[in-house]
Amino acid sequence: MTMELAQRATILTPSLTLSIDSKAKAMKAEGLDVCGFGAGEPDFDTPDHIKAAAQAAIEAGFTKYTPSSGVPELRQAISEKFQADNGLSYKPSQIVVSDGAKHSCYNAILATCQPGDEVVIPAPYWLSYPEMVRLAGAEPVFVQTKEENGWKMTAEEFQDAMTPRTKLVIINSPNNPTGSVYSKDELSALIEVATDEEILILSDEIYEKLTYDGAQHVSVASLPGAYDLTITVNGFSKSYSMTGWRLGYLGAPEPIAKAIDAIQSHSTSNPCSFAQKGALAAIKGPQDPVSDMRDEFDLRRQYMVQRLAAIDRLSVVKPKGAFYVLVNIGKLGLTSTNFADRLLSKHHVAVVPGVAFGNDATIRLSYATSMDIIKKGLDRLEEFCKTL
Repeated sequence: MTMELAQRATILTPSLTLSIDSKAKAMKAEGLDVCGFGAGEPDFDTPDHIKAAAQAAIEAGFTKYTPSSGVPELRQAISEKFQADNGLSYKPSQIVVSDGAKHSCYNAILATCQPGDEVVIPAPYWLSYPEMVRLAGAEPVFVQTKEENGWKMTAEEFQDAMTPRTKLVIINSPNNPTGSVYSKDELSALIEVATDEEILILSDEIYEKLTYDGAQHVSVASLPGAYDLTITVNGFSKSYSMTGWRLGYLGAPEPIAKAIDAIQSHSTSNPCSFAQKGALAAIKGPQDPVSDMRDEFDLRRQYMVQRLAAIDRLSVVKPKGAFYVLVNIGKLGLTSTNFADRLLSKHHVAVVPGVAFGNDATIRLSYATSMDIIKKGLDRLEEFCKTL
């Protein structure tokens, strides 16, 4: 029997980050000493007070359905967080809690984009954005950013990429995979282009609490002219080391929030009940674990950048946020996939090829791993580069 699949399923590309991580784990299971730089999650445990809140919710029987957009007290807490941290006035009715920030992004794209629409995405990009756009029937339009601009899209580049079909632009700051952080002036210039054409903005701010060297995170919707066009996405996975909890959220203009709520009610019913109690503890509880994690990431970041910059024929832009370093390997004469495959098979170091992010002349390294692994892995990477 020949099984004919829906076209939307056949056009998707499997996640290279998950593929690399799976291959590295398989090698470790075979007893090989693998240094993994592919992880997109903190290597810290979820803080104890967050785990305790979820465990208490389970013990109390809080294990049933909740409202599709999340429990009222969590949405209220997120509303207060938006105001306090980001200068954003979102009512609880404008907030939707979802099964991870990835789910929030997909819901937002699904609610606003349709066949015939175009979505502008700066490259390098988080690899799921284009696939989400395609699943919605729209077409991704990529803007190739430049290393000399810190891997950030300029207003001029945005303007050049626009057409009458442009419906949405995706801005991710702090950025995965580059670690770049857009300044207030840079965002204002992009917003001016978007507002002139009434283009919606999806602002993915999942790494907002992980910034370094005095870089300031600026929420897009807080800037003049942007609020009514912007969907602000955030979550708990990166800042609170809650990746497996699958909880994200967004704030949006009321009509968009209502549409997303309707979509979610028919797709997942609601986010996990007791995980929401953990998320409430994350927002309301002590923030010291976030600061401690950021400080440790900063130490690793500085060491990794220093080591990589000293390797012949490699170049890096020092990241100002998140926990990734994007490395330009263009002078080595290998595709990113070839480089990553050979590095893993011969030297047991796992990195993510930049082709997954729309730039085949780069690789991404995560410093969400121990300093011992970083030192050992960079020793091996340096030795590998000398053989090329």
